Amino acid sequence: MEVFKDAVDYLETQHIPVEAVGGTGPDPLEEDVFPEEEVFSPLQTDSMDLPDTPVLRTLEDMLDRRLMVLRTILDSEKIYLNELETLLMPMKALKATAGTSQPVLSGQQVQIVFYQVPELRDLHRDFYSGLRDRLVPLGPQTHPETDPGPGPGPGKEQGQMGFHLTVGDLFLKIVSQLGVYRGFIDNYESAVKIVRSCTQTDQRFRILAESMMSCNGSEKSKTKYTFEALLYKPLDRVTKTTLVLHDLLKHTPQMHSDHHVLQEALRLSRSFLSGVNEGSQCKQEVTLSRGMRRQLMRDGFVVDVCEGGRNLCHLFLYTDLLLCTKLKGGAQGKQAQYRFCWYLPLAGLKLHWGPEMERTTDTYQRIHSMRAKMYLLRHELRQTMKPVPQKSLAARTIERGRKKMEQLELMFLTHSPFLPLELHSPSAKSHTLVMSSLYELEEWREAIHRLTGDNIETVPPDLLTLTSSCVKLRMTQQPPVHSILPEGEEESLCGTLSVAVHSACGIQQPASMYVCVEVDGFEFYERQAQTHSSVSSPSPQWDQEFSFQVDGAQNLRVLVVLEPEVGESCEDRVLGKTSIQLDPALLQKRWKRQTVSLGQVVVTLSLKYCPHPLDPPSLAPAQQQPIFCMPIGAVAQQEGVLVPHVVRCCVEEVERRGMEEVGIYRLSAATSDIINLKTAFNTNLREAVSRLRCVDVNAVSGILKLYFRELPEPLIPTELFQSFTKALDIPDLSARSVSMLSLLQSCPAVNQNTFLFLLHHLKRVSDRQDVNKMPLMNLATVFGPSLLRPPVAVLGQSSPPVDISQEVVVQVQVVYSYLQCDNLPAAQTCIPHDTETTEED
Repeated sequence: MEVFKDAVDYLETQHIPVEAVGGTGPDPLEEDVFPEEEVFSPLQTDSMDLPDTPVLRTLEDMLDRRLMVLRTILDSEKIYLNELETLLMPMKALKATAGTSQPVLSGQQVQIVFYQVPELRDLHRDFYSGLRDRLVPLGPQTHPETDPGPGPGPGKEQGQMGFHLTVGDLFLKIVSQLGVYRGFIDNYESAVKIVRSCTQTDQRFRILAESMMSCNGSEKSKTKYTFEALLYKPLDRVTKTTLVLHDLLKHTPQMHSDHHVLQEALRLSRSFLSGVNEGSQCKQEVTLSRGMRRQLMRDGFVVDVCEGGRNLCHLFLYTDLLLCTKLKGGAQGKQAQYRFCWYLPLAGLKLHWGPEMERTTDTYQRIHSMRAKMYLLRHELRQTMKPVPQKSLAARTIERGRKKMEQLELMFLTHSPFLPLELHSPSAKSHTLVMSSLYELEEWREAIHRLTGDNIETVPPDLLTLTSSCVKLRMTQQPPVHSILPEGEEESLCGTLSVAVHSACGIQQPASMYVCVEVDGFEFYERQAQTHSSVSSPSPQWDQEFSFQVDGAQNLRVLVVLEPEVGESCEDRVLGKTSIQLDPALLQKRWKRQTVSLGQVVVTLSLKYCPHPLDPPSLAPAQQQPIFCMPIGAVAQQEGVLVPHVVRCCVEEVERRGMEEVGIYRLSAATSDIINLKTAFNTNLREAVSRLRCVDVNAVSGILKLYFRELPEPLIPTELFQSFTKALDIPDLSARSVSMLSLLQSCPAVNQNTFLFLLHHLKRVSDRQDVNKMPLMNLATVFGPSLLRPPVAVLGQSSPPVDISQEVVVQVQVVYSYLQCDNLPAAQTCIPHDTETTEED
């Protein structure tokens, strides 16, 4: 591309003429911070070997100069962000006019002109904010013209602070996302063509395009740009990235924790730049008959399941095909290579998100063993993570530990995922990819789905050439392992993160759904959880709380998943997803209630973070405490709720597909189904919820009745039996209702709310009695003996004799009386959070 070649010339000349760029605002990166030192150009060699880092006179001198480079980068980022904001300023107005009778630009033209610019703005805004927050504690900015250099006193103190300043993760993150620029670069010529054409033919656009103003902090510092000049800014910027990284690495001591990370970031930046220059020619050679070019849209590391084995592979999604490769080599300082595994054309490709794969006991034990080993190894590395001389024994020990940690993480990445994404092509070829994150799986599914269709034409690829070009084209450079990243403890969470999922709204029509939550960070502990399925409602309620043990967590991912209706053969579907950045300062000690938007769906949740040292993960998977034959108060306390999950899950499953079942709660199911469900609830709640959706609905109602029947103490305390007997004798219905509700208030909170939750459910069942033939009296007859029991006569104690038939009448009449109440209070299913603040997102 000629335009990008002009940008590359910048690296060779280290400046761009003002008339070529079209702006008069100074950029701190246009001039070297230290002009007396040689500047390295990544285009001077094709080797992937990194340059030697020059050694300055003292450690303080290097740190001071490093800090000055960082502040210069920060100033340049601010100017660049202002330029991007200025470029985006007319986008909204141009979109609005696109739908009028006299548009300035058509909707398609607006999309082409501003393609990827909002994403670039968001990318650099996050980078700027992160870098600014880390530099603020080091004091006001200094400049090379006024700073006399390192000296005694404050300079030394600042240098010591600078040694503990880590920014490598910020640069590695932004470099890993440079793929956003690829789409902008490929689209640049089309965008400029539209701008030039409209500038000549439309006076309205010409006035706009020739007088765009960027404010760099004050009214006096406004800079005038042309539209075309602003479009050129991202091309200019991406070429500077490698120079900036080289300059920063040059002034970072080898013993600094950032040195290793910046080396990796520099290698990735050079690889991207080289891939744009050379790989673009590769892409232009693969042209489909409709004029479309084969372009890389997404890539990443996934696990490929083949013949029972697992392989960690690098998957590349092109505009017309999926290519699966395996990475070979790629050690630091060496060229990576890829080996071809398989490919599938996108034309007619079918995707299936299957149920979670079953894990054997051996698999569970292996995963927990790897977690424990990773935790212990990281603990040892943290104990030795102090500045040490390069090539010393301690440095070699740390490096060996880091490599071992990386190997363990790669092994864990290969064997821990169990969420399958099945790919089926019309040619009967199929492959199964497994992932550990539903969020990641959905991103892949969305990306593939956008490109699939019967009208896609696939030109048979030259597999050798296509596989070889992956090194140049790849946007994801490394598997998602944490061992190459710095600690970054000041910005990540280490302790207990509590998440309470309350409710959702914005649903177009009643549906059953559940919410999945995921946290990132080290995978020493479980990182995913999901609510139970809601009843079919446009405003589902969950009020479920989860606690995650987290280490290095920075983001929380939330997904709302829609379940198919009864009788539908389709699979679960993700309605919306979002990622929330976790701020330790905002979440500590207090619940933070907030609403998050997931597309059309809005979810209300609460977050709380308690920092504390973490205990080592168990070598064996934690055993769930049984819930059957256990006191209901103990079960609810263990789950952190007021209504046990077994009750809520069964009730909501019955309401999902059993409300019109004739004889629901009266008819029995197969004993084997009920026994299997009981075993599942006692050992694995998540598996039990999955089984509920598959078994006969009468087995669901049967397991609920069994749960209440096997409680060691009945739901309505036995000591209240005589009080209820007397209350039933009150002739005045209003007075009897008041007495009954008063007795209910005297029950423990868990018993009271569980009973109310069940009563409201049974009333809804009875509302369909014309179909299910279960009026209130029938339901009271079924549940009365399980919910209320008479006291057992004790030898030596006198108690009024009660006929057994009368006992049954009391049991049934108590439940029936409550079912007839029109003023039953609502049930609380979750323990209320006493200190919550509200935040709207």
